[in-house]
Amino acid sequence: QETLFPYIKDNVKEYLRAHWEEEECQQDVGLLRKQAQEDSSLDGAVPIPLESGSGEEELERVIQAVVENVHWQMSLDRKTTALKQLQGHMWRAAYATGHVKGEIFEDVVPAIRKWREAGMKVYIYSSGSIEAQKLLFGYSTEGDILELFDGHFDTKIGPKVESESYRRIAASIGCATNNILFLTDVPQEANAAEEADTHVAVVIRPGNAGLTDDEKSYYSLISSFTELFLPSST
Repeated sequence: QETLFPYIKDNVKEYLRAHWEEEECQQDVGLLRKQAQEDSSLDGAVPIPLESGSGEEELERVIQAVVENVHWQMSLDRKTTALKQLQGHMWRAAYATGHVKGEIFEDVVPAIRKWREAGMKVYIYSSGSIEAQKLLFGYSTEGDILELFDGHFDTKIGPKVESESYRRIAASIGCATNNILFLTDVPQEANAAEEADTHVAVVIRPGNAGLTDDEKSYYSLISSFTELFLPSST
């Protein structure tokens, strides 16, 4: 988050200028414009006008409106499909050109390799889109590590703070919820997973939001994947 989201804010105008004529970019802007119309009653919402001419000044006016809309949505930590789609396309371009790499803690890859050797399967469930996940792990500081994962889930399966999402994931991978360990740094997600009878550990990493004393005493806490000792798959 400390790299990817600032990248969007700092580069969205440049990206739009460079890709404006492309069909994909126009689809992204169309989705954002539609979202802006739905948001019109919200405080501070930024409308995105249609292009009414072909002049350079007119184009800059529309691009600036898109930039301001994106900044407004991000300032509220919104996760609309329109915003996530544009972010995903920007990140794809940034990863492909080497401007951005997915940062992976050094304990992660060796631990996952051990789990897989023991017969366990590893899945990613993130509020980031599946496309964004694959970019992060495909262009990571540890190289392309997509082979380490058996599948990916995003919020299309359901919000991470709702227990039903974890039941859907279990059904999708053909596994009982109580045979799943969910790792997260967000207590609300941990609570939802627990309600679905999923095992949970809360991961403490630099830059993560702090936990209350009650949360620290209630949840199993780890600061490295090496602290997890999992039974072999049978």
